[in-house]
Amino acid sequence: MAKIKIQKVRSTIKCPKVQKETMVALGLRKINAVVEHEATPAILGMVEKVKHLVKVID
Repeated sequence: MAKIKIQKVRSTIKCPKVQKETMVALGLRKINAVVEHEATPAILGMVEKVKHLVKVID
C-alpha cells in the first residue's frame, strides 16, 4: 500500500467531539504535527471527515 503524510493545520477547539476523536485516532494532537499512515480505505475515510483541519503531503 501507498503511504500518505497528514499534517494538522487547524485547531479542533470548536469542532464537534467526533472530529476531535478522529484527529486523536489519526495521531494528530498538536498543530503542524505530521504523521504517516498506510493509504487504507479506513484512513482515507478519516481524512475525508476532517479535511478542513488537515493537509495531505505527498
